[in-house]
Order: sequence, then C-alpha cells, then structure tokens
Amino acid sequence: MAKAQQTVLEAAGREVAITNPDKVMFPQAGHTKLDLAKYYLAVAEGALWGIAGRPVVLKRYVNGADQEPFFQKRAPESHPEWIETVELRFPSGRTAREIVVRDAVQLLWIVNLGCIDLNPHPVRADDLEHPDELRVDLDPGPGVSWDDVRRVALTVRDVLEEYGLRGWPKTSGSRGMHVNVRSERRWSFDQVRRAALALAREVERRAPELATSKWWKEERHGVFLDYNQNAKDRTVASAWSVRPTPDARVSMPLEWDEVAGCDPAAFTLVTAPGRFAERGDASAGINEAAGSLDKLLDLSAAQEAAGLGDAPWPPQYKKAPGEPPRVQPSRRKGASAKEKRSAQTGARPGGRRQSKHPLITVAKAEHKEDALAGLERWKARHPAAAALLQVDDVLVDAMRGRYTTWTRVRVNLRHVPEDERPAEEAPDPDYDPWAGLNPDSRAKGVRQATDPSSPE
Repeated sequence: MAKAQQTVLEAAGREVAITNPDKVMFPQAGHTKLDLAKYYLAVAEGALWGIAGRPVVLKRYVNGADQEPFFQKRAPESHPEWIETVELRFPSGRTAREIVVRDAVQLLWIVNLGCIDLNPHPVRADDLEHPDELRVDLDPGPGVSWDDVRRVALTVRDVLEEYGLRGWPKTSGSRGMHVNVRSERRWSFDQVRRAALALAREVERRAPELATSKWWKEERHGVFLDYNQNAKDRTVASAWSVRPTPDARVSMPLEWDEVAGCDPAAFTLVTAPGRFAERGDASAGINEAAGSLDKLLDLSAAQEAAGLGDAPWPPQYKKAPGEPPRVQPSRRKGASAKEKRSAQTGARPGGRRQSKHPLITVAKAEHKEDALAGLERWKARHPAAAALLQVDDVLVDAMRGRYTTWTRVRVNLRHVPEDERPAEEAPDPDYDPWAGLNPDSRAKGVRQATDPSSPE
C-alpha cells in the first residue's frame, strides 16, 4: 500500500511531517494545509510570544475552515516524546493533560492535527493557578461599526494607562479586537476576572454610548467587553493566529498608533508574513511589561462599595458568592412590567430607548453547509428582504454541541422596512444537538450551546 502523501518541514532542529499537504483548508481562498504550516513557520517567533509555555486547547478543523471544528482538550494518546503535556483541572472537577507548545516544531505538530487558530490558556505550565495575562475581548453586537470597536479599544488603552498597565492591541481576525495585558503572577483567576470586570465597567462609564459590560444580550448595546473571558478555563485566539474566515484573516498585533486607521481585512495568511519580516512583532515586548493589578482591584472595591457587586458568570460555572440572579432580567421573578418592557425594547437605565436589531434565526444544522443551504432557501422565499441585506446582516455562528460544534444562521432585518420584514419561521433545517438526551443532560447542554468555549 502506498504511503500517504506528506511533506517534511524542519524547525527548531527537528523535522515534522505535514500529512496531506495539498488538502485545501480554505476553499474560497484556495490555501492548503501546507500553506498554513508554512505560514506558521514564517511567523513562529511572533506566534510563540502568545502561546509558548502555555497549555493549548486543540481546536481541530479536520475538514477545513468552512466545516465545524471539534475541541480537543486532552493530548492525543499517540504523540512524539518531544511533545510536552501538563495536567489541568477544570471547574467541573475533571482533569485532562493538554499540549504545551514551546518551540516552532511543536507548533507545526499541532497545525498538522488541523489546528487553524491557536487557543492558549492565560497561565504558564509551571503555575496553573495564577494567570499572567488579563484579556480584554471587544465583541461588537450586530450592526456595530468597526469604527466603534476601534474607539472603544482606545478608551481601554487610556483606562489601562491610568491604572498603571500597558495594553497590547490586536485584531481578533473577525469583527472585534483584543487587548492583552501582561500581569505579574500574583492573583487568582477570580481576582483577574474581577479586575477585568472593573475595567469593563470603567470603560462603559466613560463611553456609555459605545461600550457595555452587561452580560445579558437583552441589556447590551454597542461593543461588549467580555470580562468572562478571564474565567478559569476560557481561551481566546492568540496573536498571529489564522482565523477560519474565507480569506484566512490573521489576529494581528498592532501598535497603538495603528489602531485608529487599521483594516482587519489587510492581515491574512498571505500578507502577514511580509509584515512580520519587514516590521517584526508589535507585541514582542509584552513579556517585559508585566504589571500590577492592585489598582484595578482597588477600583473593583470602590465599585462594589458604590453598589456594583459581582456580575453574572457563564452558565456552566458554579454560582459564585454575591453573584446576581443567573436569569435574564426580563424573566426574573418579580420583574415589573416596566422592566420587562425595557428589556424587550432595549431601553437603557434612565429611560433612554435603544432600538434592538430585529434578528431572526433561519437555520440550525449539524453541518455548516446545510445551514448555509437553509439560508439560501430563506432568501429564495423572501427575495425582496434578501436583496436589502448587507454583508454583516448575516450572522453565521459556530455553537458548542456535545462533542463538536453545530451551526446557527441568523439574519438581521435592520435594513428591511419594518412593515416589509418577513415573520420569523421555524428554522430550516432545525437541528437539535440535544435530541435524545434525558431532561437534565439536555438542560445542561442547551446552556453550554450558547458558549463555544465552555469548559468541561
């Protein structure tokens, strides 16, 4: 039997085989698995600033970027002796040995497994309980402009500087931005999360029209600062990661003076190596900039004294002391009719109304191509509305299922006149990843489905 095709690359004094090198990983752009591996070899020095010495969750796109990935926390049982692992304990109490990447050849080894983007934990393998990175994830809501994201990022910079910290910005590779903050390893996960929450609330106070720290979607507007990305076992795509977008965009580290005018579409698997060769890595100094979270934690204490206690945690975490009710405001027992109307219409505290975007779900499918086919059928049924949609009016979300992701497609009808908007129909297809489970397991699964990075 003939051997499977492979190409051998050399890095860090070792050779690593890239199997099926001609496999197309990005169908629209035509990039192959070998193209992806060569990209990471070209920018390995920069990519390692974000992942070296950290446990990594393997997010494997074995069928390409346009298909659903699956998350693999446990290291493959069969791996070379030069692949390092470390045992992590999850909030659920379960444990797993995860891959630790320290050099370019180890990086190429996980790329060969089908990893497109890199998802490290914010801790080092030698101290799994004390993060050294506070992560600011700027997540724009439907219809929020890129300009608003950049403005919020600059406000984040200003707040961090006032509290004695340096932020290192990068594009997310999608619609948002990330700002990483290197911190001393003196604080627990809960304390780092609390500092991130205090930061989010201060940014919201300074830019109330643009930014929000509100966890519940019915309360949000503008750019959400996702403080819960700092909860234990959450991961975020690191700098120089290629993202599973049609054009293979890269999560690009930036200088602060680039943020106001940058275009995330300019940074791709094709263009990023040239930028790295010419300009190096904008985040190269991050490890020398470890700062103290004391001032942000003092701000947190001041906010708490003013009546701002803890904020909601993701649903799969244990209820935290002082956490508010883990239920949507409009569904809370005893909520007044005014509060329910406020949540439904998007009115902000103080009575100012914020219009909510008319989102409808048109497809839920086990496989992405089936969900997109459902979108096309919806467009065929409603051609007049479909003709008015803008590019960012179609939201394709990878949702966490039992073992793999599934795909949900939503349509934002904001550009369709209200009296011409089609009524929401049953999704086509209408996939249920929890079918056949007992009620308790099903309830847990539905909660986790809202969070693609949920822990074990």
